[in-house]
Amino acid sequence: MASSDMKICSLCYEDDDDGSFTDAVEWCIECEVFLCTDCGKHHKKSRTSKDHKTMSTEDYHELPKFMQEISNQCRDHKKKFDLYCSFHACPCCVTCITDTHQQCQEMKSLSDVLEQVKSSASVQLLENDLKDMKEIFEEITKHLNSRMETSSIQTQKAAENIKSMRKSIDDYLNKIEKDILEDLESKQSKLKSKINTLLQQLTQRANEISQLQSEFSKMTQYATDLQMYVGLGEIEKTTSQAAEYIEDLKSGGQFDENYIEVTISSEVQSILKDVKSFGDININTSPCSLQVKTGRKNQAQYLVPTISIIEKIKPSMLRQLTMPEESDYLSVKYLDIIACRILPDGKYLILDSDSLSSHLLLFGNDGIFMRDVKTLTGYSSDICFVKADTVAVTLGSSKEKKMTALVDIESKKIIKKIRLSHFCYGLASDGQIMVVGGNEKSTIVNLNDMSETILEGVKAYCVALFKGNIYGTTVDEVYCIESSGTHLWTFKHHDIGIPGKLALDKNCCVYIACKNNNRIVVVSHDGQTCKTILSEANGIKSPKAIDINIETGTMIVSSQISIDSGDSDCKYNHKAFVYKL
Repeated sequence: MASSDMKICSLCYEDDDDGSFTDAVEWCIECEVFLCTDCGKHHKKSRTSKDHKTMSTEDYHELPKFMQEISNQCRDHKKKFDLYCSFHACPCCVTCITDTHQQCQEMKSLSDVLEQVKSSASVQLLENDLKDMKEIFEEITKHLNSRMETSSIQTQKAAENIKSMRKSIDDYLNKIEKDILEDLESKQSKLKSKINTLLQQLTQRANEISQLQSEFSKMTQYATDLQMYVGLGEIEKTTSQAAEYIEDLKSGGQFDENYIEVTISSEVQSILKDVKSFGDININTSPCSLQVKTGRKNQAQYLVPTISIIEKIKPSMLRQLTMPEESDYLSVKYLDIIACRILPDGKYLILDSDSLSSHLLLFGNDGIFMRDVKTLTGYSSDICFVKADTVAVTLGSSKEKKMTALVDIESKKIIKKIRLSHFCYGLASDGQIMVVGGNEKSTIVNLNDMSETILEGVKAYCVALFKGNIYGTTVDEVYCIESSGTHLWTFKHHDIGIPGKLALDKNCCVYIACKNNNRIVVVSHDGQTCKTILSEANGIKSPKAIDINIETGTMIVSSQISIDSGDSDCKYNHKAFVYKL
């Protein structure tokens, strides 16, 4: 096909050797060539091309780029498309059938498929979809711009809080600094006053001694012997009293050294040692408040009926989970597998429950039993993987039926219990949120802050979570809703007898364990059709549990088998089988 930006006549370009080109005025839809005025006339007169439809080059260049690249000829075989393969959803030439479509049963005439395509209801639907999606993107853009403004306001408020806290800290430190400085000044003043008083007393005593000392020479020069004798006695008495006074001062601690020092409180010192940051800046997430309806995203309309993806699903068995014959666990009871999960590392976790107790059992990648992870009181109904080594399990004792526990697989300990406002039946998690299904309502638990969002009226005995949507089962139906509670679709079918546990594959197909019908049923992503992929013919009986690892494309299913107990009572044991999808 000629390039979409060419405006010269294709025929003249091919035949002209002198390098001159003629402007094209029309485009032949059948031949896929540009034509000038003269070539266009010859084209209309030719017996092979006179009935070909043409369009002006101006109209041709109005087509979107991707449509200009669509050809009516097979690129591999250079032949015109005459047929349409519904299985592969593509046009075919006659050679394509023998090369790549020999096994395809749904071949249609391309002319029948394209008949009145522009006037079909799908054109109007898709036009409305484009209009709706444009409005949705505009609404989302407006919402995100609003969030940016809100974020700026929140940032400003956070900065103000930081500065306010800093000012409060500064004011408080200034106050206690002032208090201790005043205390320092007071104590220093008292000490100074005490020393000044002592100095005054010492000065007075010293003056008395100085007076006697200055008069002593006069005594020796002018005093009589009697006066000298009596005077010496008085001087001796005075010096003795002075010595005694000094000794009293010394023994009384008046001459002890006084040191002024400060001891900073340990609380203040801890500010430098223990306070490593002013605080933390956290971005908390909450469910989106934006309510948008994305139209027919889960009810796709097809211009041409195609064979559903579920028709291609044919599971093949890989292995069976096995317990060692010498295992003490099976020596006391039979397995009743209520739920099972394929962990991210490829190991398998089984929930074995009866009316008295429930057990979490771990199996290796090879399907061999490893250990009993945790024993719980009462009948637990479901488990789900949360993150790392953590799983969630509903609790079944009479006092804990409205509680779900988070269990560490490695330490074998319950690390948290979550109390809800309803009985806990089904569990599903994507690592950020956990959905807990109930008989009258359900709850979304935010695993980051453990906040709860109640979904009133949403009944879910079993639940699954995939790409933000919640899938659930009741006694007679399977449904899909958005996390906001908006209903998307509901499906009922006689093949689904009391739907139980469910799981999804990478194509958003819903797999359901149907205990009463002894089968595994797959429902299409849009909730329009279903197909049984495993049944009694495959050894499936009373399946209760199912799970799918989307990354590896593996599926685990429980099935009941009869056991010859040697007495009149027939006993049953559950096995778990792993399949490749």
